Amino acid sequence: MRRSVPTMTYWATWHQDYLDPESDISRRLRHVQRRLRHGLDTAPAGPIRLISLCAGEGRDVIGVLPTHPRRDDVTARLVELDPVIAQSARTAAAAAGLHQVEVVTGDAALLSAYADLAPADIVLAVGIFGNIDDDAIRRTIDGLTQLSKPGATVLWTRSRRAPDLTPSIRSWFGEAGFGEVAFDYEEGSDFSVGTQRFDGQTAPLQPETRLFEFRPRVRT
Repeated sequence: MRRSVPTMTYWATWHQDYLDPESDISRRLRHVQRRLRHGLDTAPAGPIRLISLCAGEGRDVIGVLPTHPRRDDVTARLVELDPVIAQSARTAAAAAGLHQVEVVTGDAALLSAYADLAPADIVLAVGIFGNIDDDAIRRTIDGLTQLSKPGATVLWTRSRRAPDLTPSIRSWFGEAGFGEVAFDYEEGSDFSVGTQRFDGQTAPLQPETRLFEFRPRVRT
């Protein structure tokens, strides 16, 4: 994704909301981590490939792997454009002894970022769909068919604020060959966490493909 320097500064500040365990973003994170644990629990025996688009500080992956019994099976790539945020993820992974977790400072919207790791057993597209337009969401869902193995677990998030696009997103996943495992939300909060299983066949990787552009926006 292409972000200007002021937008990067915004995202670094945005991550401070995780310091409040009762913030919506912290509560959403707990749902993502729970579904990620289940994805690891149910992954086939043997090596597990994991990729995370727009990974931020990697709190979902780095918050789960250290204590998971399959941690040593996992090879992960977390891609984040903001170099300060990416370095935070890199430092956290090293501190947790997760030497098989690679944090890449790069454009997560380009499929070339995953060319030597895809298709993966677990794919995280968390914190993306609320920041791109509808066409880009559909394009991203289609692109996930290039990144996912048959049977892969795919996690995504989106606000349910009006106009709520999550019913359409869930339908678009179905059209692309993803079955729904779960759709988590909390009453009184806007966030939602979708969990899909890829029931189709992996599409040939087209590394030159760009999935999305983040929209300029002002959030409070």
